[in-house]
Amino acid sequence: MTALIDRPLDPPPTVEPPSFVPADLDLDALAADLDAIRNEVLASRGQADADYIRRVIRLQRRLEVAGRATLMAGVLPPAWLAGVAMLSLSKILENMEIGHNVMHGQWDWMRDPEIHSTTWEWDNVCPSPQWKHSHNYLHHQWTNVIGMDNDIGYGVLRIDKDKPWARWNLAQPLIFVTLAMLFEYGVGFHDLEADISAGEKVTFQRIKPKLFEIGRKIRRQVAKDYVAFPALALPLGLPSVAAVATGNLAANVVRNLWSFAVIFCGHFPDGVDLFPRGSADGESRGQWYYRQIRGSANFEGGPLMHLMTGNLDHQIEHHLFPDLPSNRYAEVASKVQAVCERHGIAYNTGAFVRQLGTVVRKVLRFTLP
Repeated sequence: MTALIDRPLDPPPTVEPPSFVPADLDLDALAADLDAIRNEVLASRGQADADYIRRVIRLQRRLEVAGRATLMAGVLPPAWLAGVAMLSLSKILENMEIGHNVMHGQWDWMRDPEIHSTTWEWDNVCPSPQWKHSHNYLHHQWTNVIGMDNDIGYGVLRIDKDKPWARWNLAQPLIFVTLAMLFEYGVGFHDLEADISAGEKVTFQRIKPKLFEIGRKIRRQVAKDYVAFPALALPLGLPSVAAVATGNLAANVVRNLWSFAVIFCGHFPDGVDLFPRGSADGESRGQWYYRQIRGSANFEGGPLMHLMTGNLDHQIEHHLFPDLPSNRYAEVASKVQAVCERHGIAYNTGAFVRQLGTVVRKVLRFTLP
């Protein structure tokens, strides 16, 4: 599958900006300022960036080897905990800083066939072609546009006050926790009905190709974590087999909980805007930039937080520049914030715990009518 364009091409600008755009905002100046930031990074990509991603990949693979080896001695509780910790870190790095960003094409400029958006298959039950369609194309193009962006509540959570309430929304807290624990499966089935328009009938024949592709990927992941690696521990006895299998399960749950928290903190805390269907039709480059800023949120942290979130603690910068190397988001964040201040645009950022707390509060609030 060829790499998808992360950002739509510029259509002819609309005569009047959508109603959600402030009337006094100079959209052309906003676009010029943000294009300048993007072009500056594009012109300065080089060996230091390539060294960074290769260094992270080496770290991830060493953590995986060490974690899986330590789990072989997992009948000893300290070894089991250490193995789970290292394997969890490995899976988080692979999904967040490596897989997600490689599949965005952030490292395609290196011309390395092993670190390329067209060849990378990540440690997740979601097949990479389906991820690139539902995430790179649909979500990033139609960020927070109701009826166009399937990431709004992932189709199972009511986070929009204007969405009609149904009795099953009373189960939102349980759905929220379950989705967090099994997040890779929520992601895995996310693209299944993406090509079916609202009101169209969902038939088995329509979803069969994607469903079978998902099934093959799930089978591969299950065989790796719960069959192949536990089987390696057979000579050590059944307790060791159980330790490896439960260690893999624990690492997957930890990865799911962390990635869920990071994604939800970047998209659904207080202050993030939703946009009515049709509001993005024919939008100009400046309008698209404005929507990305107001439809995203950051949270604060240092270099370790940047690494462990895949630099998605800079979700605003990621939505503005999804194809720039992730390790550059921290350096451009202050420039983006300055642009927002200059144009009078609110820049949504805050502590991780605060952003996550507002997400939880919103989910609980919209559990009721």
